[in-house]
Amino acid sequence: MLRPLSGATPLFFSFAFVLALGAPAHAQGTGEAVSLPDIIVTANRRPEPIGQAASAITVVTREELQRSNPTTLVDALRNVPGLDVSDAGGPASTTVVRIRGGNSGQTLVLIDGIRVNDPSSASGEFDFANLLPTAIDRIEVLRGPQSALYGSDAIGGVVNIITSSGGGEPRFHVQSQGGSYGTFSSSATAAGSIGPWSYAFSGGGQTSNGFSRYGYRIPQLERRFGKFEPDGFTRWGGYGRLGYDAGEGVKLEAGLLSFRTSAEYDAGSSALPRNVIYSGNSRIFPDTPAETTRTLTQIWAKGTAEQGPLTQTLQVYANQTDREFRDFTYRANPVRITSDALSEFRGDRIGTEYQGDLRLQSFGTMTFGGRVESEKAATFSTSYVPGPANRTRTLEAQQDTRSVFALYQLPIGERIILSAGGRHDEVNRLSFDTWRATGAFLIPETGTKLRATGGTGGKAPTLYQLYQPTFGNPGLLPETSIGWDAGIDQTVWDGRLTLSATVFGNRFQDMIEFDSPTSRYFNVSKAKTSGLELEGALVLWPELLTLTGVYTYLDAKDERTNLRLQRRPPHVGRVGLAVTPLPGLLLEPRVTMVAQRFSGNNETLPLPAYARFDVYGEYRFDQTWKVFGRIENITDARYQEVLNYGTTGRAVYAGLSVTW
Repeated sequence: MLRPLSGATPLFFSFAFVLALGAPAHAQGTGEAVSLPDIIVTANRRPEPIGQAASAITVVTREELQRSNPTTLVDALRNVPGLDVSDAGGPASTTVVRIRGGNSGQTLVLIDGIRVNDPSSASGEFDFANLLPTAIDRIEVLRGPQSALYGSDAIGGVVNIITSSGGGEPRFHVQSQGGSYGTFSSSATAAGSIGPWSYAFSGGGQTSNGFSRYGYRIPQLERRFGKFEPDGFTRWGGYGRLGYDAGEGVKLEAGLLSFRTSAEYDAGSSALPRNVIYSGNSRIFPDTPAETTRTLTQIWAKGTAEQGPLTQTLQVYANQTDREFRDFTYRANPVRITSDALSEFRGDRIGTEYQGDLRLQSFGTMTFGGRVESEKAATFSTSYVPGPANRTRTLEAQQDTRSVFALYQLPIGERIILSAGGRHDEVNRLSFDTWRATGAFLIPETGTKLRATGGTGGKAPTLYQLYQPTFGNPGLLPETSIGWDAGIDQTVWDGRLTLSATVFGNRFQDMIEFDSPTSRYFNVSKAKTSGLELEGALVLWPELLTLTGVYTYLDAKDERTNLRLQRRPPHVGRVGLAVTPLPGLLLEPRVTMVAQRFSGNNETLPLPAYARFDVYGEYRFDQTWKVFGRIENITDARYQEVLNYGTTGRAVYAGLSVTW
């Protein structure tokens, strides 16, 4: 049940009041009437107008990615209601996403509709630090249980990262920026078409001296250990996509992407006390020269044939996630290296998926299909203290998935749109069935859409949870969930004001948890989440002032203890004001507010509430040249997303963008 905001601070009450005049996360900050993307593809697995979607979905546009931070996805994703982002020590550190209180492994991440969650990780999550946004056209975030459409992992929701597809007149874009912490980045893209061929290519890289992952700007740790050394990183990658229109409704496409991140990190643990780290009589130094390298590679090919009322699509794909971690531990009395080990993780996925869309005119649309997929995980460990040891394989496992699904969407007149669908998944010896139903009621005379959804989710145990020799449990069952939401989307004043409000509830069962006394994974956890999501936009003064904002209230509790879940803030809000005082000039101050939350289980290791103030600005000389800049954390607020891990201080960045 949705709980009242009795624990909200005055800060968040004030924000909720402001949000009554607020703005959706995907609104353009131009001072003009708010315009939404016309077509989305994630809500029902096929292109449809966003105004007809019954699901709670937010679109992060390419323009917003550029305005938030053109070198990372993280800042733009913070604009999505119901979505929580956390990183363990700044850019290039492990970055995960939770939707509506679910675990990070219960968020399904797609790139161009292909699942990219890491098969070799313990919980199967996706690390967003692996990506550069240079090739991204938009991101669609679909909230609520979506396993009926997308299968395992889509318990909390789906993040679909959609790349540029080319077409049209040739166009090119080059961009560079630099700033604080010795940061520099550059990227280039090219897209267009030649006859029946379309193309899109991009590449880029960035480097930074960074700041210490552990302890940076945390006074009690700096007093204890002194000055921490910075942890730098480099990240680079590229993307290519080709399309061929063969005529008569037949189209062929193929794509390839690869991103690689090399970063330094520290051995400090967020689970240890805030101000001291001891082991026996020796103090452990948490600031170590540990290094990690992570690589994501994906290749795919797709054919589409449109013949009368039936559109058929067949796609084959493969992706691979490689991670390496070189860990060190130092002790005092005397100073010495007590451990030096290399851990390697490799996750492979290969599969094929078929989808048919049958248009039945006034009787609606039937979408159906199936997927066959194989996942492999391999992990290795090598120790170098007291001397080099043999490389040891610690896990080698594989699982195959076979799925079938169907979704029927029926319009009733011009106002009502209903849908119902189901899916059957078989993952090795396990199987689970899921369903989803949605309804939307359109009132075009008042610019109103009423919507509601309900459905179930399922997540198969990961290969690590099942088969890791020390911790695995082959008897694990799938995690399951049931959830609902209901909301209203409203547009008034000729589009100058748009509002969206959604209430939701979820119940998670058979959640897999690590049991310390037995050192095994078990299906032991149950949780409930409920909340409220708000987003909207108000053009205060056409071509001059646009107010934007999002707010999420989340009540996420462990059903066994009735205590709040780890790292789930009950209140998160963001408000911005886009100002265009001169033609071509945009200034956009933004404030992000996060309530107190707990970094540990059972409401332990509390993290204080914080507010962070940023400003973005750009000046466009013409259609070709643009300069831009941003100041992060203007007030130099000290805060932590994960206990004992650093966050940026006041930082300034500026860059140049050229488009022709």
